Amino acid sequence: MTRGALLRPVAACVLLAVVVRLADPWSLADVLLRADRDWLLAGLAAALLSNVASALRWRALTAWLGATVSPLFALLTYFRAMSLNALLPGAVVGGDLYRALALRKAGLPALDAGLSVLLDRVSGLWMLLAIGAVAAPFAAGSLTVALRAPAALIDLLGATVPLLLLVAPLLLIARPLTDVHRGRPVGALARIQSHVRRAGALQQYALQMGASLVVQALSVGALACGGRALGLDLPGLVWVAAAAPIFLMAALPVSVGGWGTREAAAAAVLAAFGVPAAEAVGAALVYGVFGLLQAALGGALLAWQSQPLSRAG
Repeated sequence: MTRGALLRPVAACVLLAVVVRLADPWSLADVLLRADRDWLLAGLAAALLSNVASALRWRALTAWLGATVSPLFALLTYFRAMSLNALLPGAVVGGDLYRALALRKAGLPALDAGLSVLLDRVSGLWMLLAIGAVAAPFAAGSLTVALRAPAALIDLLGATVPLLLLVAPLLLIARPLTDVHRGRPVGALARIQSHVRRAGALQQYALQMGASLVVQALSVGALACGGRALGLDLPGLVWVAAAAPIFLMAALPVSVGGWGTREAAAAAVLAAFGVPAAEAVGAALVYGVFGLLQAALGGALLAWQSQPLSRAG
């Protein structure tokens, strides 16, 4: 293991300790002890359904890339990967590598196996950014701090950024990538493009974006339920706008399971909407626990033998 991999857990613990200290440990403990059980259960259910939807989304993508994967294989592999995400330094990287290796070991070509994970991950990120941008102008009315940008600019970005994000991938499908000087394919990206420019690409893209919308809606719902359990009653679009930076920070490969970076982001982002630090950090911690419980389930599933994968054609 490299020095960086060893330092990440330490850095994550230090960052989390600093955030908890700034939020006041006693206030944070009081907030968490008063959490509403029903909202916690609703949040856990939403988080679980989000990952089930993610696994099935990935299964649909692998089928389009040429593999017939059983729903059970996809679910087992996905939740096993979650356990590695929670244990290994590097946020989602360890679990994504596990998913790619599981497909490769089962017989899918290495490039297709890697692409299934890459495109699945990117589609979720793209949709998260898109819905966050859409929600931003509506959430701006709930800010308790002065905007440094004109409201009209926020509205314009909220209307154009999602459109650009959703249209940009279509260029990868529709237009060949070539060197403008020599007319030759542009390296690895052109190889990826040659794989995704296959029959049913547009239909698969629409399916992937639709599934990603469901996944992100459930994830945001889980975060909102966690916040509601702690007494936060924010508008839904505020949660959507806030979730984008919180989830992005949690996904950075600089921590273990998103701990520390997620809580720091929640404290900073939700403070702009007047949320006290203890409640903001508490909501992020609750969301982290939702993931940790599912990672524990994935750890138990690691003891099971993987289901076989058969390739179509």
